[in-house]
Amino acid sequence: MARSAEQVPARRVLGLAVPALGVLAAEPLYLLVDTAVVGRLGAVALAALAVGGVVLVQVSTQLTFLSYGTTARTARLYGAGRRVDAVAEGAQATWLAVGIGAVLLVAGQLFAGPVTRLLAGPGPVADAAVGWLRIALLGAPFVLVTLAGNGWLRGVQDTVRPLRFVLIGNGISAVLCPVLVHGVGWGLNGSAVANVVAQVLSAALFARALHAEGSVSVPDWRVMRAQLGMGRDLVLRSAAFQVCFLSATSVAARTSAAAAGAHQVVYQLWAFLALVLDSLAIAAQSLVGAALGSDLPSENTRARALAWQVTRYGLALGIALGVLFAAAEPVLPGVFTTDAAVLAEIPHAWWFFVVLQPVAGVVFALDGVLLGAGDAAFLRTATLASALVGFLPVVWASLVFGWGLVGIWSGLAAFMLLRLGCVVARTRGGAWAVPGATR
Repeated sequence: MARSAEQVPARRVLGLAVPALGVLAAEPLYLLVDTAVVGRLGAVALAALAVGGVVLVQVSTQLTFLSYGTTARTARLYGAGRRVDAVAEGAQATWLAVGIGAVLLVAGQLFAGPVTRLLAGPGPVADAAVGWLRIALLGAPFVLVTLAGNGWLRGVQDTVRPLRFVLIGNGISAVLCPVLVHGVGWGLNGSAVANVVAQVLSAALFARALHAEGSVSVPDWRVMRAQLGMGRDLVLRSAAFQVCFLSATSVAARTSAAAAGAHQVVYQLWAFLALVLDSLAIAAQSLVGAALGSDLPSENTRARALAWQVTRYGLALGIALGVLFAAAEPVLPGVFTTDAAVLAEIPHAWWFFVVLQPVAGVVFALDGVLLGAGDAAFLRTATLASALVGFLPVVWASLVFGWGLVGIWSGLAAFMLLRLGCVVARTRGGAWAVPGATR
């Protein structure tokens, strides 16, 4: 394992990770504001927002390859000293985002009604949700342009501009939302309009950044096809995550209302801390991709050293988060609920959540390393195998045998430990460290 001579300064890693964390956290924070504003309209509007929001969030969740895949490909070109080509890669990802977004826009208008009724059943909630969703989906192409923009800017090791662009869009929209919902009187639909405004503003800023780089190109199907190849693997990987977490929520809901409430509290904390840990993964993507792209033996060694350096940071951060939330256990659950039955269930999941933080720190860091190396096919296979062998059998067995939250979170623990074994073995083996401007 390489030592200090090969290390990237910690402030360089943090200089990429901290702004990336801001981008990751901006959307959940905006959704909290949106929820608070709509919540004053009543239960039907709030339920409709939840239903429509679940559908809309799948756009960004399932198509993250436009961000992560673009970072991997762009970082290699940037590391090879080909910044112009790296930015051109970002331009092609943006064209791809526009094309996919247009398809989603049309499909969304056609199927918004059936999808919302499938989720909520016929009635006032579905009726309100379909109107919100049809408006909100107008922003789908802009959401994808923003994902692509984040991808290429991270690839050229700039995470500050994406933070600024996203904060401008979401900040203006957060101010606009209560004005449209309550001031103008548009109600729930005002929330959807504010959402679209945020996406349009952010996408426009990313497009302007491309133009400022002098990258005005026509669509190149050869490049976009290569991006879609990596995208296929990342979409399958994302789908595995969704199936796992939806299964966990479903089993918790079938166990009892108290178990479902407790799972929701602990899972939301897990999801939030995943954003914190994932910011290190984004820094690793950018730095590892650039090191491998240089095609120099010294930089290949540097990439391997960086993998373990970021792993140490992830482990340390995971341990710190675990200690923090272990200490907070007597008081923090009470911030989220006062229901005695829910509070009694929370410890059954809480200690899994705490103990798994160091594991998550290492897994997320090495995920970032392997994504930066373009090793998406391995990550796809490892995630699917861990889900099929670890998570899903234990989660559904917990429903059959009445294991409750202990069974559900044992499934998550098995999932994370299997992934840990896979990514550590892969990183130690070194097959991921393929040098060159492309992979």
